[in-house]
Amino acid sequence: MITPAFAQGAATAAGGAEIAFQVIPFVLIFVIMYFLILRPQQKRVKDHQSLIKAVRRDDTIVTNGGLVGRVTKAVDDQSEIEVEIAPNVRVRVVRTMISEVRAKGGPAKAA
Repeated sequence: MITPAFAQGAATAAGGAEIAFQVIPFVLIFVIMYFLILRPQQKRVKDHQSLIKAVRRDDTIVTNGGLVGRVTKAVDDQSEIEVEIAPNVRVRVVRTMISEVRAKGGPAKAA
């Protein structure tokens, strides 16, 4: 009748197509996750970095801890800024801990 070699060859050809159909849903799930989760997160990170770089003196900021204060000293090349949280109470805050800028301050200092 049919030799075992022919029977095994036919099964592997059909098995290759089945594997491809099994992999396609995983690829689609990854593509959907990329567009729904990863891209928006990357955009938020980029927006936050530009927000941090744009902070300058007299801006009103909110930190991740919930402190609201006015920036009294901001140097571009340093990772910390000085924030006044009450009259004559100044604290140093790491720039990455800024969650939002509520009010923009005055013009930038002339160089």
